[in-house]
Amino acid sequence: MKISRAGALVAVLTTAAIGLSACAADEAPPTTNGGGAAPAPAEQQLSGTLTGGGASSQESAMTAWIQAYSSTQQQVTVQYNPVGSGGGREGFLAGQYSFAGSDSVMDEEELAQSQEICGPEGAFHVPAYISPIAVAFNLPGVDSINMDAETIASVFKGDITTWNDEAIASQNEGTELPDTPITVVHRSDDSGTTENFTEYLSAAAPDVWTYEAGDVWPSEEAAENAQGTSGVVGLASQTEGAITYADASATQELGSVAVKVGEEYVPYSAEAASKAVETAERVGGGAEQDMAVELDRATEEAGTYPVVLVSYHIYCTTYADQETVDLIKSFGEFAVSPEGQQAASDAAGNAPLSSALSEEATAAIESITVQ
Repeated sequence: MKISRAGALVAVLTTAAIGLSACAADEAPPTTNGGGAAPAPAEQQLSGTLTGGGASSQESAMTAWIQAYSSTQQQVTVQYNPVGSGGGREGFLAGQYSFAGSDSVMDEEELAQSQEICGPEGAFHVPAYISPIAVAFNLPGVDSINMDAETIASVFKGDITTWNDEAIASQNEGTELPDTPITVVHRSDDSGTTENFTEYLSAAAPDVWTYEAGDVWPSEEAAENAQGTSGVVGLASQTEGAITYADASATQELGSVAVKVGEEYVPYSAEAASKAVETAERVGGGAEQDMAVELDRATEEAGTYPVVLVSYHIYCTTYADQETVDLIKSFGEFAVSPEGQQAASDAAGNAPLSSALSEEATAAIESITVQ
């Protein structure tokens, strides 16, 4: 897995912090129904403000986490600014955020820099959000198209320029494809989704996609671009013939590509994305409790959707005060708990962490201490 390069510049971003203001309560909050967790005992109730920022792919899930968490901790305000993965990591390292959301892991330089604010062990990654990246398109009357990796790479490289090109048509017999020009829409900002998508292209179609994987779109070919997940989805939705890549939860109004894996075409789904993560290997190189993984993008295992992102929450191994540690542990452990994962899945359609991953992530967050 290629790690994103350091020193990523934060783009000029139009963002809105997602915040839930907690109201004071003199009595214990009521037990929630459905996906929410039962309230903590009164003596465990916390108060304060926790601020994070980063991956826009997590925006829907983060809203669900905050809403569900607020029913258990009514005097805690959690704010999350969806500034993109690079902006989140940069803000975390600058002390702006207590935690970061990121679709790509810190590189060696960023991990070394994290020791300045997190103590000798630095920062660590916990997987919190697993989701397929949809290869999504706007083609009226067409909901699904089959493509192998080489065709996807050729489209995004600009070598295939119309929807009825033989390379696409030959994989979609019976589907009437127009001669509409293809408009490629990519992220303009430093994006972990871009890194995950280009990792797939590099691994699954190396003869076609000759660029290195990275969190900045590498091609200089004519294409449209937009900021953030909502930006590329919005632009693609307004442009007939457009194709883009984005967290699947945000692309419901667009058509999607079923990706060839082995001898079959696999549409995106939470289950197929989760299966890809099951075979992932640990990256290593960070703190002892670091859980960053490397995915097999060129897998041929049936039922696996390899265009997937694992989005992390990045925490310090130590914080300067007990209040921050308590808030980080409380919210962080809720997010990776079965209740938190179900709340996010209901809202965003992501794949919940397995029981084993949930337990390991909880233990990693529990290890956080005061400096």
